[in-house]
Amino acid sequence: MSSHQQSANKITVRKLLQMKTAEEKIVCLTAYDVSFATLLDDAGVDVVLVGDSLGMVIQGLENTLPVTMDDMVYHSRCVARGLKRSLLMVDMPFMSHITPQVALQNAGRLMKESGAQIVKLEGGSEQREVVMALTSNGIPVCAHLGLQPQRVHKLGGYRVQGREADVAERMLTEAGILEQAGADVLLLECVPAELATKITKAVSIPVIGIGAGAGVDGQILVLQDILGITPGRAPKFSKDFMAGADSIQAAIQHYIAAVKAKSFPQQEHIF
Repeated sequence: MSSHQQSANKITVRKLLQMKTAEEKIVCLTAYDVSFATLLDDAGVDVVLVGDSLGMVIQGLENTLPVTMDDMVYHSRCVARGLKRSLLMVDMPFMSHITPQVALQNAGRLMKESGAQIVKLEGGSEQREVVMALTSNGIPVCAHLGLQPQRVHKLGGYRVQGREADVAERMLTEAGILEQAGADVLLLECVPAELATKITKAVSIPVIGIGAGAGVDGQILVLQDILGITPGRAPKFSKDFMAGADSIQAAIQHYIAAVKAKSFPQQEHIF
């Protein structure tokens, strides 16, 4: 494939918006190293996320809070080397975006030092000024609502968010605020399917779900979960695509096909 063809096929933020408009499902997975990144890119994954979940998946920590900016830069740089087509999304770790100025410095590091093409940050309307500062300086942003792992202690655990009517209404409002602030993409984690569908229809930006039902514009899972190698109990919203597959690449391709065909997630994977 020529460099021109690679450029034409490259997934961009604009391409994600076109996919939402065309009702083509967006496929996303996590990666933390070049080997898996290359597999995901070759298989046709649209967005590869270097998540701060690396704290639990790679480092063996209890939660994502200890993950540092240096950790994110290192792993993102490794992943970037394996990507030609996929869009590289990188998490802003805990306390890395507490003010617009701090967020600009840290997001700038991810863009300049590790090749990030869009950064993801947790938080609702309180992140409005941060999102505005980043996007006005040319840094694409994926906002993150619902379950926010960086707030695990405040939330009292990993719980579905948005079951109560007032919380659901607030989440819908915050999605609109973040879109107006300039967010390019929205991620919903562990949100009731009905609410996630409502939010997806209410905003014009692409909505990616993890445990948010089938009515969103795309799906993301942790790579280790779909390969069935997650220690302990697998999340309800995930599926072991390695079962019945004869290779890791086949499992990844099964996941991509299931999301594109809208056969994943099914009822047992949603809230």
